[in-house]
Amino acid sequence: MTTVQLEYIVAVDTYRSFIMAAEKCFVTQPTLSMQIQKLEDELGIKLFDRSKLPVVPTEIGVSVIAQARIIIKENARIREIIADQKKEVQGNLKVGIIPTLAPYLLPRILTGFMKKYPKVKLEIWEYPTEQIMQQLKQELLDCGLLATPLHNPHLEEHPLFYESFVVYTSKSSPLFEKKIVKAEELDIKEVWLLNEGHCMRNQVLNICKDKFTMGDNKNLEYNTGSVETLKRMVDLNEGYTILPELSLQDLTTRQLNMVRYFKAPEPVREISLVTHRHFIKQALIEAFKKEILVHVPDKMKAQKNKKIIEILEEHKA
Repeated sequence: MTTVQLEYIVAVDTYRSFIMAAEKCFVTQPTLSMQIQKLEDELGIKLFDRSKLPVVPTEIGVSVIAQARIIIKENARIREIIADQKKEVQGNLKVGIIPTLAPYLLPRILTGFMKKYPKVKLEIWEYPTEQIMQQLKQELLDCGLLATPLHNPHLEEHPLFYESFVVYTSKSSPLFEKKIVKAEELDIKEVWLLNEGHCMRNQVLNICKDKFTMGDNKNLEYNTGSVETLKRMVDLNEGYTILPELSLQDLTTRQLNMVRYFKAPEPVREISLVTHRHFIKQALIEAFKKEILVHVPDKMKAQKNKKIIEILEEHKA
């Protein structure tokens, strides 16, 4: 039994395909299949039911693969111990980040991080929350930058900062005349929303007290996954939208005049660095975390006078 064989069976379990697993392991499919067959012969069991598509592990295969994942992690920790002793931060770091955060946070931190740690290769994907959570559990990502809490026992959350939600309002809205907005003054019939699948949509609905959906009250239902599009819809139409505070950094003076903050306690989203409960690459992840905090405004690092808005769909309760 070799570590390479264990990596192959974990890959097949992750991707449920011998062909895709071989591609991800950078070997030919016959080579991967032959090594798995040798391992099965040595153990005297079948690890996968090859008659099904996608391929699934057998009952005993599930247990063996779970143990293989542990062995691979512990093997990786040996390299971590050596790197830590050498005081080196190096290796690959695979990061998932939600689209409503990526364009406003990443440009601040990437250049500085890569200069400080030239031996690190960053691989970053923008995914919705559910996809990042799934890939963390499958160990396809090392960490994720997400709105929390997630209430998932398999994942560990490391809160970083608390980003306020603000109102971005058209001049025709009654909210434009206010200096401070109360959550109960929001009318969901007037709010431009992100489409289904974005956690920030649920948070906005949880801020609003009205229980109607946008489709029930407007002749137009516009589905977008872009915060920038929401701004544009307010600029050119009526109503208002809810924005995360980091998205205000590039607004013009005219646009900043359309921003209204909430009355304390301000509704905020808790942004956390999320890992698998038994994560590795601790030194890499800690370095990435520190670089993020360098570029986050100090006022976002404290939770005082702020109300964390759940990403769960409380508005449907």
